[in-house]
Amino acid sequence: MKNVDDLIDSAAELAEHGLSKGEIADELNVSRETASWLVERGGGSDAVEAGDGATASADIHVDWSALGRDSTRLGYAASAMADLLAKQGEEVDLTVGIEKAGAPLATAVADRLDTDLGTYAPAKHQWDEGDIDEQGGGFSRNFAAIRNRDCYVVDDIITSGTTMRESIDAIREQGGEPAACVVLVDKRGYDEIDDVPVYSLVDVVRVDREE
Repeated sequence: MKNVDDLIDSAAELAEHGLSKGEIADELNVSRETASWLVERGGGSDAVEAGDGATASADIHVDWSALGRDSTRLGYAASAMADLLAKQGEEVDLTVGIEKAGAPLATAVADRLDTDLGTYAPAKHQWDEGDIDEQGGGFSRNFAAIRNRDCYVVDDIITSGTTMRESIDAIREQGGEPAACVVLVDKRGYDEIDDVPVYSLVDVVRVDREE
């Protein structure tokens, strides 16, 4: 995707297919607020203007499909992510991927680190409007359980840190303890979230220059 118009068109198409605004945010690698703005614009609404919260220029869109559509490239990225995690925790035997995009990355990372694989579906997948705290996430029973284990947490993008923080809390509620988190791109440049080290292949820093 090259510009905001492309994102608006994509958001409208995803909305027509029944995806929630949280899922659209996940698919387009933008914040929930930006996803809501894109959907509104795609619906032909002028209700959300540049000064009303999220705008097209208030977020950074990351398109990593060049990696995602090729298993070899994805494997190379996962190897680099695994290398960042390798020295974090000697007893870690579980890698948890945050669905949707974090799951294939976590699968490859788990293979390289020789750990079990778990997945977590965050609350944002159910979010359309209102308070996200009213929604709930959960671990898939088709994969490994937390069972009081230390683990790594893998996702594709950190936009605000909310999803990663939710996932860390959910793991701890199951008795587990995240040893470290890793993502492809961190838009916020976190060193840690809730006392858990955060690693990324790319940090994005927005520079606003005053004229």
